[in-house]
Amino acid sequence: MVERVIATPAAIEHIQWLKDRYGPNLIFHQSGGCCDNSAANCYLPTDLTIGPYDVHLGDIGGVPFYIGASQYEYWKHTQLIIDVIDGHGGTFSLEGSTGKAFHTRSRVFTDAERTELGG
Repeated sequence: MVERVIATPAAIEHIQWLKDRYGPNLIFHQSGGCCDNSAANCYLPTDLTIGPYDVHLGDIGGVPFYIGASQYEYWKHTQLIIDVIDGHGGTFSLEGSTGKAFHTRSRVFTDAERTELGG
């Protein structure tokens, strides 16, 4: 089964580090580029309200991953690959002060994968 969002082993390790520090209930949201340049941001559930126009792409490291509907229209033909790199994390993201930053890469789905996903 093809997944709309996946994470690298390094990202999974960093997600686990964040869970150990902040607790198991975290959420990801792919921002629209306003403040964090379309970054995958990690939040505590009390720090972000998921709305009716947010799309649940899947889970990474046991954490739900959402994207706004307008951003989804841009990204729906791709698989998002969440990685972690050295650098300053997002302004609002939990990893912001850790010396690590979540980074979104993507790849275009094949015709067979688009068919499997329903379009």
